[in-house]
Amino acid sequence: MSTPLLTVANLQVEAGATALVKGVSFSLQRGQTLALVGESGSGKTLSALSIMGLLPEGLTHTATTLRLAEHDLLALPAAGLRRLRGKRMAMIFQEPATALNPVMTCGAQVAEMFQIHTPELGRAVRQAKVLDLLRQVQLPNPERIARSYPHEISGGQRQRVMIAMALAHTPDLLIADEPTTALDVTVQAEILALVKDLQQRLGMAMLWITHDFGVVRELADHVVVLQHGRVVEQGPAKAVLNKPKAAYTKQLLAATLQLNAKPPAMPKAAKPLLVAEHLGHTYRRPPSWFWQRAEELRALEEVAFTLPQGTTLGVVGESGSGKSTLARILTRLQPAASGGRIAFLGNDFLSLKGEALRQARREMQMVFQDPVTSLNPALDIFTTLTEPIRAHNLLPQAQWPARVADLLQQVGLPPEAAQRYPHQFSGGQRQRIAIARALALQPKLIIADEPVSALDVSIQAQILELFLTLQQTLGTSYVFISHDLRVVSHLAHQVLVLKDGKVAEYGPTAQVFGQPKAAYTKQLLKAVI
Repeated sequence: MSTPLLTVANLQVEAGATALVKGVSFSLQRGQTLALVGESGSGKTLSALSIMGLLPEGLTHTATTLRLAEHDLLALPAAGLRRLRGKRMAMIFQEPATALNPVMTCGAQVAEMFQIHTPELGRAVRQAKVLDLLRQVQLPNPERIARSYPHEISGGQRQRVMIAMALAHTPDLLIADEPTTALDVTVQAEILALVKDLQQRLGMAMLWITHDFGVVRELADHVVVLQHGRVVEQGPAKAVLNKPKAAYTKQLLAATLQLNAKPPAMPKAAKPLLVAEHLGHTYRRPPSWFWQRAEELRALEEVAFTLPQGTTLGVVGESGSGKSTLARILTRLQPAASGGRIAFLGNDFLSLKGEALRQARREMQMVFQDPVTSLNPALDIFTTLTEPIRAHNLLPQAQWPARVADLLQQVGLPPEAAQRYPHQFSGGQRQRIAIARALALQPKLIIADEPVSALDVSIQAQILELFLTLQQTLGTSYVFISHDLRVVSHLAHQVLVLKDGKVAEYGPTAQVFGQPKAAYTKQLLKAVI
């Protein structure tokens, strides 16, 4: 057998006296893909960051062997690691909102990869390569994306910019930390096809961190399953997926969702809770120079639906289709600039002001797509979860600790998590905290923007069960935005399919998924893996 490209032996990651990764060992050949699988907090990302030499301050790592081809990564100085990063080994990070520089355009950040590692390239050549990379990762209007700042594009589009940066120099080793989590099914299929093609042509090795076993089946040659920082099972992908030996692996596979053949049926005689009519919004991008005209982007056009009490509306569509814009308009976080009407609890929601708007918002809470930017890094979790309770004077202060413990338990976190800060949790754990905050006021409506996309399969199943339980016991309604049609099929009574800001299809879930009429809906369903 040939010498492995990557060798990891007895990797330990420690925070002071606490071991977070405990004796992890594996190797990876050129042209192969190894999937690191495990629940949030199992040590997957820490193992990857150790290889890259990017562990956060306060964490240390040791290993018997940590080698990339001819390079001993344990012996290399910081400058040597920097020369390798981006060129010989690259990483796609889980949370592009924090990995991308907010004050640089997306094009400038991709171009920076060439400025650092191939400074001999001229500006025109760099720009051509940037646009070519943005096209490779299926971004619409690459020229506009290149001029845009990260906050001006959707979460899925930011993730594709990160992928473009990582692929800039076609590295020997590509480490991908949940790279397709935020992507819609069609783009996920295209990105997987893209990296598989690059791998075959260039002999690139991939270390793929994921909780999606559909992706593992599609990509992986070898699987390593981690639990609490230890390897509980590893072997060829077919053997691990089809005949798992460890109870933990069996548990993860059992929790993996498939498209639900019998989606929830709409209850009879349910009263309307939320009615949207003719909603529209146009974004105006300021010109770069005074003689240019402002760019206009039509994000929503004539969107309408009715959400009965105690039901769920699933909103699906590709990245940039207007899903998150719709969520922000429904919550009055941005105006419906092109007009429309929203009726909530029988009131004209768009005309409410002052205390009337404040009270209406108590009954409408939102779970944002990116918990990193929606959670205040300066507040501990206890303060984060009690903030809405305090603002609405919901409970006496003496009852706050019990309520916080209950909220954390509902989303699968221990009570002691209340004393920690957002940066001390994994991406999936932060999303669970965001969901707990939305539940704090027991609202009648929760608008959830990709609430389970960052969660492992077992926690995802628990959160979906929690949503269903709340709906059954409290009559909670949901507008559930997701690119994962499998999740939507288990939760939604009706589905709204958006494409380019317009309604492509709308109706009961069983009808839309079982007998789709629009070609676009058929395309989405076909891409589910």
